[in-house]
Amino acid sequence: MNFEEHAAKPLLAGAGIAVPEGRLARTADEAERAAAELGPVMVKAQVAAGKRGKAGGIKPADTPEEAADAAAAILGMEIGGHRVESLLVEEKTDIASELYAAVLTDAASRGPLVMFSSEGGMDIEEVAAASPEKVKKAAVDIRAGFDARAARAMVAGLGLGPAEGAVAEALAKIYAAYVAYDAELLEINPLAVTGDGRVVALDCKLVMDDSAIMRQADAASRGTPEVLTELEARGEGLGIKYIELDGDVGVLANGAGLTMTTMDVISHHGGRPADFCEIGGAAYTKGKAALELVLSKPGLGSLAVIFCGAIARCEVMMEGLLDAWAESEPRIPVFFSIAGTGDEEAIAMLKRRLGREPYPDMDAACRAAVAAAVGAAGGDA
Repeated sequence: MNFEEHAAKPLLAGAGIAVPEGRLARTADEAERAAAELGPVMVKAQVAAGKRGKAGGIKPADTPEEAADAAAAILGMEIGGHRVESLLVEEKTDIASELYAAVLTDAASRGPLVMFSSEGGMDIEEVAAASPEKVKKAAVDIRAGFDARAARAMVAGLGLGPAEGAVAEALAKIYAAYVAYDAELLEINPLAVTGDGRVVALDCKLVMDDSAIMRQADAASRGTPEVLTELEARGEGLGIKYIELDGDVGVLANGAGLTMTTMDVISHHGGRPADFCEIGGAAYTKGKAALELVLSKPGLGSLAVIFCGAIARCEVMMEGLLDAWAESEPRIPVFFSIAGTGDEEAIAMLKRRLGREPYPDMDAACRAAVAAAVGAAGGDA
């Protein structure tokens, strides 16, 4: 779950991290009134997307009238596929220097990774590419945690001067907030040192692990619900995990890991997944609904059906899929790979009812699906 800036900053404040005073506004008049209370402000688009400043979604305003004009210009903009419908009107900060701080869940180290740079206010990717030595990283052992002492060791020698201790304390609090809110990412850019030596979070990107939403009910109530496409909403209503993408090879598989691997194999062979439908877990009996859903995606060139039976038995999934076959009448090539619990029964059903043979493994099925989609695209041309 993503959190817009106005929703994330109160969580930061609750963790002891200083943030500017701000007001949420949904109209130019509300932005003007907020600026009248706060003085010179920054007017900031509230969307669950990055690079708002580059898109023109962050503007300074020294007077209430300027705040109203800025709000009128920003409201209704499209940023990262999101329409701007609200603004954070926030008091300006006397910035002496801008830093970058983040904690993220890192696949390589299999745990939290703390990142810090003295080059804040810029895309961290650009800093890392141009001056990798300016981006400090610390993989955290969750049993030991990351305290102010570890933070001081991380920021030492970076030219922070008298602010070094305060920056280290803020970095330790950012890690504590990451843990407290079950975050996948907590990024502050910039983390500012003010003219009077305070350390203030001027921005915040927070992404919470979806599996923690139930136990983080209060914090999650501030989050931004995921925007679903029409087909994704239909899948959610059916209790099926369905994601719509922009390629031309459909994927129907059981289990999240198998689905992700299938898409990787398709990409490896030069294909582009169009959508994927996962029917593992409690959805393993929903082969009929899953097939209808995945075939509804416009522009499909082929479909890879990958079953690996364990708790979800192959023949149960196959039965549901075959029951849907006559009704759905797939008009695209479909390629099967079947292995695991119930595979012999499922393969026999496939041969008997459709006269088809599965491919010997996932790689072969995906390679054939990619070739078919490429052929279909060539034919359309």
